[in-house]
Amino acid sequence: MLADVIAHVAEHGVGEVSLRQLAAALGTSHRMLIYHFGSRDGLLVEVVRAMEERQRAAFAEMRREPAASAAELGRRMWRQLSEPELAPFERLFFEIYGQALQGRAYAQPLLDGVVEDWLGPMSDLLVRDGHPPAAARTQARLALAVTRGLLLDLLATGDRDGVDLAMEQMLAAFGHPATPPDPPG
Repeated sequence: MLADVIAHVAEHGVGEVSLRQLAAALGTSHRMLIYHFGSRDGLLVEVVRAMEERQRAAFAEMRREPAASAAELGRRMWRQLSEPELAPFERLFFEIYGQALQGRAYAQPLLDGVVEDWLGPMSDLLVRDGHPPAAARTQARLALAVTRGLLLDLLATGDRDGVDLAMEQMLAAFGHPATPPDPPG
């Protein structure tokens, strides 16, 4: 059922659609949606979580290619994430993410792993490319933050050339392992 909801959202967006309207479009009842997702808000959180999982799975598949550098994989992932057909999901991600940060109870589950689930795989890739583990984790966090920021920029401005250029600049840092700062004292 979640796959059907995702397909519907991809084609029509979310907007202000009610559970009843969504159920009718999917050929089911709103009670069935409530049974599976609890509420419209719960359904939206599950859509976001499912799309995040799809993106992590795509990244994992890309990582299986041993010859690809972290920068090349980052470039390929960026092309995938910034495809126009993912824009409705990106907008929904940021909407639900913001509501989770505002403390909305229904959105709180999104925060579980929203950063951490990406850092391990990204760090491993950077370590494979020669970055020290601590520096790789920092670089992974920076890459995740920049990617999300550039997705917001793209959604807000539509400046494809500008965000692509900014992403290329960030990816260039992957070729130069960072050294951690000297400890104070």
